[in-house]
Amino acid sequence: MIRFDHPLDPGDASAAQANREARAAAKGTPLGIDARTAFDARKSAIPAADNVAVTAANVGGVPGFWCRPANALPGASILFLHGGGYLLGSAQAFTNFAGQMAARAGADTFVADYRLAPEHPFPAAFDDAVAAYEGLVEQGSGRIAVVGDSAGGGLALAVVARLADAGRGVTHRPAAAAVMSPWVDMTLRADSYVTRAEADPVFTRAVLQEIADTYLGGEDPTNPMASPLLGALEGLPPIRIDIGDDEVLLDDAVRYATRAAAAGVPASVHVWKGMPHVFQTGIGRFIAAEKSMNAIGAFLREHLGHR
Repeated sequence: MIRFDHPLDPGDASAAQANREARAAAKGTPLGIDARTAFDARKSAIPAADNVAVTAANVGGVPGFWCRPANALPGASILFLHGGGYLLGSAQAFTNFAGQMAARAGADTFVADYRLAPEHPFPAAFDDAVAAYEGLVEQGSGRIAVVGDSAGGGLALAVVARLADAGRGVTHRPAAAAVMSPWVDMTLRADSYVTRAEADPVFTRAVLQEIADTYLGGEDPTNPMASPLLGALEGLPPIRIDIGDDEVLLDDAVRYATRAAAAGVPASVHVWKGMPHVFQTGIGRFIAAEKSMNAIGAFLREHLGHR
């Protein structure tokens, strides 16, 4: 496992503090489906990338949106799985964010509108993500990377593990995976739930426990389809993880990269000092967001474009 620690850019110090102050009142507030409209509005406000066409589509029986950049790599595509704790978020609201990634990677990107809990608890999101990937294969994508943020990051890693399992007869394995602030362990046992409890401006362990309970609907939190950190990691493609240093999810992300590397996977984790959960959505506000997105795009371009 290769770990890179990125120092806080002096130009981000005031923006990070302003973000912390703005979120302080809401920290620890239970997160339910009544937050869906506000959550989507925040994601829709992310600046759109230039020269990216967005169209509704259905891939593998899963609705969603294509984000197609000009001069996309031929034969390559990205499956983008959005965050929101499996309770919030929509493909449409994430098209600007996914479009920013598509532009940097130079690859057509499908944002899957997977089903949400509590209406559709575990493993509905996982099943939809696998179906969307298989749909991309059926539509002729020769090289596919899986990308996700937050819960979508954990989902991406769970899907990649399933698709890398030769014992299941998978013939078209992912080329790479890139995840931002992934939620990879629903047992919530990491030390950073204590050591980063004060620093994290977004989450508390109690809030994440309630979200996990809602999503799992009584299922075992150690199931690798929900907690990919606890599954087999052999045979996975190259993986890049980006996460803020001020996150309760930090230790699990580092542990995942460490376990993956021990299993022979080319895995790296990039820890960004002073940055909050999925800080990449702060394009235009955080210098680190631009740097991280550019680096992730280069990683994806490398693994999608050279075969």
